[in-house]
Amino acid sequence: MTQYKYNSTDLVKLVKLSEREEFLLKDSKTFCIYPWIHLHAYPTGEVHPCCHAEWKNPPVGNARTHTLKEIWNSTAQRKLRIDMLTEQHNPACDRCYEQELSGFFSGRKSANKHHGHQIHKIHLTTENGTLDQFEMTYWDIRFSNLCNLRCRTCGPTFSSQWYQDQTQLAGPEWAKQNRVLNIAGRDKNDMWQQLIPHLDYVEKIYFAGGEPLLMEEHYNILDELVRRGRFDVRLIYNTNFTEIHLKDQLVFDYWKKFDSVAVGASLDAMGPRAEYIRKGTDWDQIERNREKMLEICPEVDFYISPTLSIMNALHLPDFHRGWVNRGFIQPQDLNVNILQDGVQYRIDIAPLAYKEIIKDKYQAHLEWLRPLDQLTRATVGFESAIKFMMSTDNTHLIDTFWRKTHELDSIRNENILDVLPELAALK
Repeated sequence: MTQYKYNSTDLVKLVKLSEREEFLLKDSKTFCIYPWIHLHAYPTGEVHPCCHAEWKNPPVGNARTHTLKEIWNSTAQRKLRIDMLTEQHNPACDRCYEQELSGFFSGRKSANKHHGHQIHKIHLTTENGTLDQFEMTYWDIRFSNLCNLRCRTCGPTFSSQWYQDQTQLAGPEWAKQNRVLNIAGRDKNDMWQQLIPHLDYVEKIYFAGGEPLLMEEHYNILDELVRRGRFDVRLIYNTNFTEIHLKDQLVFDYWKKFDSVAVGASLDAMGPRAEYIRKGTDWDQIERNREKMLEICPEVDFYISPTLSIMNALHLPDFHRGWVNRGFIQPQDLNVNILQDGVQYRIDIAPLAYKEIIKDKYQAHLEWLRPLDQLTRATVGFESAIKFMMSTDNTHLIDTFWRKTHELDSIRNENILDVLPELAALK
């Protein structure tokens, strides 16, 4: 069996490629297969080309006013396809461009690696970017913002629990204009009904949120896949891993039925640090859930997917190595998710002296990690984080960091330096 290489552009599912197709998938600086196989819907209804797309740019459509099929060939979506085929940078893809400059294996590169066998669809594209074939082989629909946590780096768009905090921060007028629970479609069942025809084509489903393991839609999809015997569909998760049941349904009982399941746990730190950064976390419960998962479905691919911010930057190597020592993960089982938006929390806001402390700690951690990381995913993550952090100076955002932190601390009756004393270096 060929060893999977994380940072390689080799296609996961091999197909014969023409010279043009090979260039697009492996050497192009702009091409991404997603606009030919996928649309991404936020709980707000906004539809973007994928979850990596720069949300500050206009969406390609809105699922509360149009169907996914109608959005599939919207003006913005057609232009994106043309830009990708002609090596034109599209602002929707700025996050991936920034990641690639720091050496991260971006979402764009990952898409081409895992879905490149769909490259033949580019030949069905007209000169104006239209693609009549509407078959979503990759799903990432955020059905709602239902969530049980109030993570510091999140907000009400992706967490229903954030509503009360945001009301206190933004005022009663904001509360009048916004809802606690947001859904992506025209009604609660709309997105699920639109996805049903694509069950014949789907190859991979990414579940995220909100918190997907609390959503009925997630279990509806799994039940239908089981009913159809579609155990070949690859399931990928981004979950806070706090809840593993919905009513009497235990998610582990589903996962052990499927051929390929990968679970990325959004865990940023251990113990009190974890409970501060992701408010509502019960760290002891997280560890019990991991122990139970190892008992019931140990073969499922499980890895930590921390959001790397200024709050957990110095602690992350300790967390990584601590869970390896506990036997909860292997050294390779960590995927650094670098925070780019919510700019006041970026790691590059650190003063140079604090950056050097983080850098030294990462380099020492890498000496331990490199010989053990066969996948190289964790290694690349830490190496790229150093480059990302050192390449820009955003110290002008430190005041914003403290202002927003103190506002939230006041609402939650917390003090960041009681839990993260190392951040006194930002004063």
